[in-house]
Amino acid sequence: MHRKGAAWPARYTLAYYLGGMGSYAFVELGFLGTYAHDLRWAFTTRIALLIFVVPALIAAGRPLELLIQASGDGGAARITRILRWRIVRMFGNAMFATVFVAGVFLLFLTPFAWTMRGTPWMEAALGIVVPLLGLIMVLPIAATTGMRSSTFITIEFLLAFVELLIDSIPGILLRLDDAIADHAPVIHNSAPWWPSPLHDQHLSGDFIWFIAEVIDVPILVILLVRWMRRDKAEAKEYDDLTDDEYEAMAQAHLRGER
Repeated sequence: MHRKGAAWPARYTLAYYLGGMGSYAFVELGFLGTYAHDLRWAFTTRIALLIFVVPALIAAGRPLELLIQASGDGGAARITRILRWRIVRMFGNAMFATVFVAGVFLLFLTPFAWTMRGTPWMEAALGIVVPLLGLIMVLPIAATTGMRSSTFITIEFLLAFVELLIDSIPGILLRLDDAIADHAPVIHNSAPWWPSPLHDQHLSGDFIWFIAEVIDVPILVILLVRWMRRDKAEAKEYDDLTDDEYEAMAQAHLRGER
C-alpha cells in the first residue's frame, strides 16, 4: 500500500495485531491452552473462542480488504472471482456458518471429544485448523456485501434469529446431561478449585452456550448493516436510471422478462 502511495488506517492494523492476534495468543498461551488437556471446560471454551471470537477480531482488521487494495487491478479481480465461488459463498452464508458450528459443537457430546483433547498432535493441530475455519466463514460474510440482493439478505437476517436456538442446543445438552459424554479418564488434581468430571462437563456446556449466544449478536448486526448498504445501493441504481430506461425496465417486468 505504501509503495502504491496509499495509506492504510492505523486503527485496522491495531485491531488486527492487538485484537486478532492478541486474542489468539491469549487463548493458546494462557490458561485455556495450558489446561485444555486436563479440563473439559477449558478445552471446549478454547475451541469456541478460536472459531468465534478470534476470527471476528482478526476480521476487524480488514485483512481481506487490505489484500484487495494492495494486489492491483489483476489481483483484486482474482480475489473477487474467488469470493464468487459457490463454496466460498456457502461458507459466507450466516445460516450455513451457524449450522456448521453447531455441528462441530455436537462433537463435544461424543467420545471423539476426548480423542481430540487427549491426543497431543490433534490438540495442537486444532489451534491452527479451528481459527482458519472461523476465518473462512467470517471473512466472506464481511466481504460479500454487494454480491447479494437485499431480498436474500433480508431472508438471511430473519432466519438468523432461528439459528440463535440452534447454537444453544449443544451447550444445553452438555449442561443437562448427568452422564460423562466423552468417557474421558478422571484426571486428579490437588487444587481445591479443581472440578469433578460432571461439574467440569456442566461448566463446559455453560461456557459454550454463553459464547455461542453472545457471538450471534454481532452476526445479526453485520447482516443488518449489510442489508442497509445493499438496499441503499439498489435505491441509487434505480435513481440513476433515466425515465426511458425505467420505462423499458418496467415494460420488461410486465412481460415477464428477467
